[in-house]
Amino acid sequence: MAEGHGIGTGGGLVNFVKQFYQCDESEALQRIGSFLPQINLKNNIDRPPFHLHENSLINYKDARETAINIIATKQPILEPWLCRYLKQRRIEKFIANKYCYEVEFTDCENKKIFKAIGFKNNAGGYELRNEYFKGSSSPKYISYLDNKADSLTAFEGFFDFMRCQSLHENQQQSLTNFLALNSTSFFQRSLLLMEKHGTIHLYLDNDTTGKKCTEIALKRFAKFKDGSKLYKGYKEINDWMVNFGKQKQVKHSMHR
Repeated sequence: MAEGHGIGTGGGLVNFVKQFYQCDESEALQRIGSFLPQINLKNNIDRPPFHLHENSLINYKDARETAINIIATKQPILEPWLCRYLKQRRIEKFIANKYCYEVEFTDCENKKIFKAIGFKNNAGGYELRNEYFKGSSSPKYISYLDNKADSLTAFEGFFDFMRCQSLHENQQQSLTNFLALNSTSFFQRSLLLMEKHGTIHLYLDNDTTGKKCTEIALKRFAKFKDGSKLYKGYKEINDWMVNFGKQKQVKHSMHR
């Protein structure tokens, strides 16, 4: 596990929670056990099944029909300013290189070429992020990682998914499947997929839409678990980790 995530000091997740909640180690372990699912990344394959395995030229018809046209993808991510962006978001580079791509794409309106961190979905489209851009190529869809487990951990966005990988990278724990919705518009359409699992841990955004989706799920089955209490006062897991100690500023940004 990388040291100093989110607060600029060492000590790992236990010390982080001790400082965040001002509690002793015993209580910190209880909080972690209550909110975070049990995860074992050592059983994961090196290349998630929803990603291409090769550096290749890609031109999807669906992508050309939108404002974004994917030109090429490659691993590892080498562009310095994209690596700097990952550092700003507190995402370890080796985690990003396992699940993401350095993507070149064009804006079909002016034909300029751009680069972004790309996270691939199950339909072949990409979620695209850099310091100045947030968008996606067509087709937009969910990203589901099937580890053949009975439990599922669901996130709204892929940065939260990667943050979870960082937290548990060196921990020996039981297996879970993962779901990145990539948009809450896919939440209700993904309920049947989620409900195939024995336990579903939801880590959705602490905003009106995220809370509404969580409420819907909790009313359906007791096997849905709300994990958003872990980052109460922050919009999301990654937001919590990046902005620890800046709660006033984050709360302000949530209401813009």
